[in-house]
Amino acid sequence: MLKFLYCTKFGGLILKLLTARPISKAAGKYLDSRLSRHKIKGYVKKHKIDLSLYEKEDYASFNAFFTRKIRKELRPFCMEKSAFVAPCDGKLSLYKIDGECRFNIKGFDYTVASLLKNDALAAEFAGGYCFVFRLCVEDYHRYFYFDNAKKGENVFIKGRLHTVQPVALGRRRVFSENCREYTVLDTENFGKAVQCEVGAMMVGRIVNYHGTAEVKRGEEKGKFEFGGSTIVVLTKQGAMIPDEEFLINTAGNKETKVKCGEKIGVAGAGTCAPRENESWCGQATEKGESSARNKEVRE
Repeated sequence: MLKFLYCTKFGGLILKLLTARPISKAAGKYLDSRLSRHKIKGYVKKHKIDLSLYEKEDYASFNAFFTRKIRKELRPFCMEKSAFVAPCDGKLSLYKIDGECRFNIKGFDYTVASLLKNDALAAEFAGGYCFVFRLCVEDYHRYFYFDNAKKGENVFIKGRLHTVQPVALGRRRVFSENCREYTVLDTENFGKAVQCEVGAMMVGRIVNYHGTAEVKRGEEKGKFEFGGSTIVVLTKQGAMIPDEEFLINTAGNKETKVKCGEKIGVAGAGTCAPRENESWCGQATEKGESSARNKEVRE
């Protein structure tokens, strides 16, 4: 079906209709309604979702199920001040932002500027890191703040919504056509950073809870309603040091599975966070796994 939509002229016309905002809004209203509850059972079976991992709830709609809360004890946040932690569950790719270097996101090359549509802000992150967390439909779709911070306003970039399936990525630029919303975070331990959420086809509702505010590490930032989505975190040069394994895996065209709240880096020399006597939450093995981090490398 996706090949038809993206690789034929007639399919392209249908795709344009399907991604029109009225259609997307109508789909969202349906997924918010009680009428959508019948989809839950089949979805759980298809994606082999273990509901025992989540808080018990009588879901009022499919979206209520999709944004279900995982049991807190299963997602502990690493609270070391120097620990740079994953803000969500997902498959991680990590890119070094070297000057005009373009980083790869879902099969396409991008610059920070093309993501943010803000050249001045983008220039501040030259030499830093770009973390790309890809969420699949079976993943936990709530996301969190990775550090204490003063949060700026939410900046919404309107876009056309398109699927994030691989066949589509061969035809469309994901971030040039998807809606996204980003905020600047003045963090306590990692300096200035950006966190950006990206929506997908007929799923563009990014639900962020806060406007300008002071926020805490481990505090829930928001949630994605139905669909595969992506979170991008940008850090400045010298602000943090990531686990080198992520860079190696990304260079080998591999993603690394991470869990929300796990330690994926440490504060850099240019920050004030203490690093003495602090260790990784888990030690990676030759296979790219650890008992504490439960990392999974995917081709």
